[in-house]
Amino acid sequence: MAKIFVTRKILDVGIEKLKSRYEVIVNPYDKVLSKEELIAALRADKYDAVLCLLTDKIDAEVFDAAGSQCKIFANYAVGFDNIDLVAARAKNIMITNTPGVLTDTVAEHTFALMLAISHRIAEADKFTRAGKYVGWAPELLLGTNLSRKIIGVVGLGRIGSRVAHHAVHGFDARVIYHDVKRNEEFEKEFGAEFKENVEDLLRAADFVSLHVPLLPATKHLINAERLKLMKPSAYLINTSRGPVVDEAALVFALQNKIIRGAALDVFENEPKLALGLAELDNVIITPHIASATEETRSKMSEMAADNIIVALDGGVPPNLVVLQK
Repeated sequence: MAKIFVTRKILDVGIEKLKSRYEVIVNPYDKVLSKEELIAALRADKYDAVLCLLTDKIDAEVFDAAGSQCKIFANYAVGFDNIDLVAARAKNIMITNTPGVLTDTVAEHTFALMLAISHRIAEADKFTRAGKYVGWAPELLLGTNLSRKIIGVVGLGRIGSRVAHHAVHGFDARVIYHDVKRNEEFEKEFGAEFKENVEDLLRAADFVSLHVPLLPATKHLINAERLKLMKPSAYLINTSRGPVVDEAALVFALQNKIIRGAALDVFENEPKLALGLAELDNVIITPHIASATEETRSKMSEMAADNIIVALDGGVPPNLVVLQK
């Protein structure tokens, strides 16, 4: 019987699906395994597949520890910047992810953040709980409308496109977007405007929503210089990857009112926050939970399991990132 190692407990649907066919060993500790702990666990036995998480750093040393019998590392995430794909190819190991299923959930969370920061929901909650509310006042905690504003979408993948859909159909907003390639069909459908340079988008947008993968070209895509291009009334929203934003530069921009506010679900050095970020009232921070609904996390669990099952049956997994030679 094939043996599967799961690096951290996930929702049961995928685990039970794997257990119906294989021997499954799940990390018994509800924590991220260090690289040394992961290597030790993989060396302790022979596994045919590994179900890993975005928080696991998978490189050549980890693949070596898994051994030549291991066919697949199934990532429980849509992103796969935690995995050395070049090393995976060299070691002849398949890599899969769980795309698509997160789209609606992350887009919803993006708008939850937009609305919360522009309507000062977190500030108002804190204010009220502290007993400071003594009655209605005409200038109490004034926020900003989202409707009919300019929404700048950086990265027009599945999630970015869904954010644009909600912006246009839900809030009568005008969408501008920046991506590595222009999408004229998208422009016609949503009345959107393509910005060839991210700088032009930053100058024009009232809300900037980031939806790019983490690549060398996108690390610190939003830096001190580009933050200065944004309107003083603008908001920055990041539900993509933390290092896309220079977090120290963002703290400075928020402290000095270079932009009005920000809302972040991801951070540059997770789980650590940049110095001073948590003390600011004009930022909302959530702990990397944009995909955290029961429906989505269950489906991710099932998809990761299905990728492993197909691979071990000798087929091509449906969500392949790297194929065995």
